[in-house]
Amino acid sequence: MATVKILSVDDEPSLELLMRQYFRRKIRSGEYEFFFAGNGLEALSVLYQNPDIEIILSDINMPEMDGLTLLAKVNEIRNPALRVIMVSAYGDMGNIREAMNNGAFDFTTKPIDMDDLNITIEKAIKQINYVHQSQKEHAQLESLKGDLSTASDIQQYILPNIFPPFPEISDKVDIYASMGAAKDIGGDFYDFFRIDDDHIALVIADVCGKGIPAALFMAVSRTIIRSKGVQFDNVAECMMESNRFLASYSVDSMFVTVFYAIYNIKTGFMNYCNAGHNPPHLLKRDGTVSELPLSNDTIVGVFEDLEYHESTLQLEQGDTLVMFTDGVTEATDIEYKEFGVERLDNILRQQSNSSCQQIIESVKAGIREFVGEAEQSDDITMLVVKRL
Repeated sequence: MATVKILSVDDEPSLELLMRQYFRRKIRSGEYEFFFAGNGLEALSVLYQNPDIEIILSDINMPEMDGLTLLAKVNEIRNPALRVIMVSAYGDMGNIREAMNNGAFDFTTKPIDMDDLNITIEKAIKQINYVHQSQKEHAQLESLKGDLSTASDIQQYILPNIFPPFPEISDKVDIYASMGAAKDIGGDFYDFFRIDDDHIALVIADVCGKGIPAALFMAVSRTIIRSKGVQFDNVAECMMESNRFLASYSVDSMFVTVFYAIYNIKTGFMNYCNAGHNPPHLLKRDGTVSELPLSNDTIVGVFEDLEYHESTLQLEQGDTLVMFTDGVTEATDIEYKEFGVERLDNILRQQSNSSCQQIIESVKAGIREFVGEAEQSDDITMLVVKRL
């Protein structure tokens, strides 16, 4: 336990002897350490040399600088833990009242009742300890906020964010993606990478939960799916191997929904596996919109020995596949109404001639207009690919 440092300010020398005698046990044990000054000017000098003093016992009527002036000077220090206890004659209630109105913690009257003063000091110490604890928690919170900000930057950095991602084939395929976390860091992610000269892997996923656990599981999931995607050219095998690995290391029943596809940039043919994710929407060149069929395959990361299945899709020139997480359709307004599939499709129908970036920006604008002042409750992530 830290020593409590107390400054007694009084022009009566006998008070120092009284304090040392009464508090001798606490002084010897190192619980209290006393400093003494004869007036306000001396007290300021002592405070300057010992800034960790946190209790001041100050007489009001003193030469050179009185207690009220000292109190005003102490207030200028702006130490939230510092407590001033005023000491004055019983009949000096006007000055005592002024001192209390100007921030004194408490008061005691002369002749001093040492038992009562002891109780007052202990009460001040409790408040000082509370201030220190609050300051510690505030510092920890600020540190955590800093860590979260750094984690958010890292999370955004590990997601592909250079567009067009493959300039050498930008005349054949348009790709754009966006992830907006509901909190500092999120559990959604997207990814795309070359498998060979003709094929690109596309991933969009949503980890259960939010915050740091979801973000960590997100980073692991992205790394595993990418590594397995390079090893296996079959989307179902990639999901089976990714699931086997993630399920064996999953903590607290963490899981992730995944839509994983391999796209042929020459033919527009796509093999995909939907592991518990919401179905992407197909925007045809003529403006019609349809959902891909619901998948019977389940989430990734819960049970090790699960079988996943492959489906296929043919993109014609001008067709666009819009992949998204449920934060898009489940975005809510202040009345908790959901944005929904119908609003999403209404926006998409107007975007058949738009770029993938324009499509995403239009959907995000529609969501912002719909939710208004409501707080974002889930990550909003989209990955859009268009055959040119």
